Amino acid sequence: MTVTLPDEHTVQRALQAVHEHEIEDDMRHRLGNRVAVSADGNHIFLYAATENAAREADRVARDALAQRQLTGEYALDRWHPIEQEWEDAGAPLPKTDEELAAEHERLIADENEESREQGQASWEVRAELRSRHEAYELAERLRADGYPVSRRWKYVVIGARNEDDAKNITQVVEQEAPVDASVHPAPVPFVPFGIARLRGIPFGEKL
Repeated sequence: MTVTLPDEHTVQRALQAVHEHEIEDDMRHRLGNRVAVSADGNHIFLYAATENAAREADRVARDALAQRQLTGEYALDRWHPIEQEWEDAGAPLPKTDEELAAEHERLIADENEESREQGQASWEVRAELRSRHEAYELAERLRADGYPVSRRWKYVVIGARNEDDAKNITQVVEQEAPVDASVHPAPVPFVPFGIARLRGIPFGEKL
């Protein structure tokens, strides 16, 4: 749940109001420890594990701010597990195989575009090996197969444009690496382009 307020000073007053509500016994009974609160700029975010808890947090926040004569804009969102983004809680989730496939295709297209615009990989496959020698040998085998590789100490990293590419590269790395190597795909946090180049995370496409 997001509360948008006029300015950061109002946010601090609103946070105090919410926290004061949270310590009341009846509030703890209704919310328990299921809601986390954070702030950024002129926004307050309340995170809950369930929709019921989020809606209760919404009501609590409205009551707390009203008592301080504070007004704001309220939005209740839900994390979309396929598109990997927040969307309105009232929007229906995909149910059929066709709907699931269509949303996955949109996610992949968005990740491709993000990689292109930012000039860096959206995903990476990271392999941790027992020694620098094993990492060197794995990196050389992958380079021989046409994959641009970044190697740091006993780690081998290949960037990928999207989640599907990362999964495919993970399979390749697992086949090439020793059986006891740890291989994991993961999304890459955004960093400025210049820093991304210094990190040396190339796209995981064959040359």
